[in-house]
Amino acid sequence: MSKEKKIVIAEDNSVFLLLIKLKLEKEGYELFVAEDGKKAIELIETHQPDLILTDIMMDYLSGLEVISHVRNVLKMNVPILVFSASGQEEMVTQAFNLGANDFMVKPLMPNELVIRVKRMLM
Repeated sequence: MSKEKKIVIAEDNSVFLLLIKLKLEKEGYELFVAEDGKKAIELIETHQPDLILTDIMMDYLSGLEVISHVRNVLKMNVPILVFSASGQEEMVTQAFNLGANDFMVKPLMPNELVIRVKRMLM
């Protein structure tokens, strides 16, 4: 990779976060990590990432609010991949309606995540 791609990850589950962080760092991505939606928006505004990975259910601001802010306030066209526990079909539909580009059900497979991230960054 000639220029490290920047990714903001918004995830409040520390074990899950560590797993995907290790996997993506190994692939050479520059990561900025937020434990809640409020911090995610700060990181997005500061670092102008090439990709955003966000959980739906988080403290302060949800992943849905993060997507809405990125699309409607910041007017950014950055790809957004959402992940959430299964059984939240309504929220997933809402995420796509707000402008999410992809969705994965947790627990997810790290290798599949890497493939999707690479595809979204092409």
